[in-house]
Amino acid sequence: MRRVELPLDRPTIESLHAYDRVALYGTLLVGRDQVHRKLTELLAAGAPLPVSLQGETIYYMGPAATPEGKVIGSCGPTTSSRMDPFTPTLMDAGLVATIGKGPRSIAVSDAIRRHRGLYFVAFGGCGALYASKVLVMETVAFEELGPEALVRLEIADFPVIVGMDSTGKSVFDR
Repeated sequence: MRRVELPLDRPTIESLHAYDRVALYGTLLVGRDQVHRKLTELLAAGAPLPVSLQGETIYYMGPAATPEGKVIGSCGPTTSSRMDPFTPTLMDAGLVATIGKGPRSIAVSDAIRRHRGLYFVAFGGCGALYASKVLVMETVAFEELGPEALVRLEIADFPVIVGMDSTGKSVFDR
C-alpha cells in the first residue's frame, strides 16, 4: 500500500492509477449534500467560500455520534452519487479529489478528467476502522448543519483505493 500525503500535489495525482491501494495522511475536508449545496450557492452568488477549495480533498462521510473520549464516531463513506450535481462546480473552484463509495456520473468523470483530479473509493462497512484513523476533527463552517457541517479531519493511514485516476480510468468501467 502506497503512502500518500494530503493535500495532494500535481505529481502525486498524476502518479496514481485506478485500482492503486493507498494510505492517506494529512488533512481533508468532510462534506455531504447540504455542504455541497451551500458551497455551490456561494460560488453562484460570487460570495467568498468559508474555506479555500484549492488543492483540497472532500470525504463524503456518514456522520455518527462521537463516543466519550473519542475524536470521532464511526465515520464510514456515504454514497458519492448524491454529490454528483455539485462536484463539477466544486472542481472548477479548485477541489482536486473526493472520497466516497460507488460509481460517479458522466459529468463528474468528465470534470475529473478535465481538472486532472482523482476519486478515491473508501470501504463501506468500515466506519469504526476509519474512525481509528482520525487524529483531529474540527468544524470549519456551516455549524448550523450539526453533524453534517463542513469539517476538517487530520488523518493517518486512511485506506482507500483509486476509483478514478486523472486520465479518467475507473474501477467502475466495464
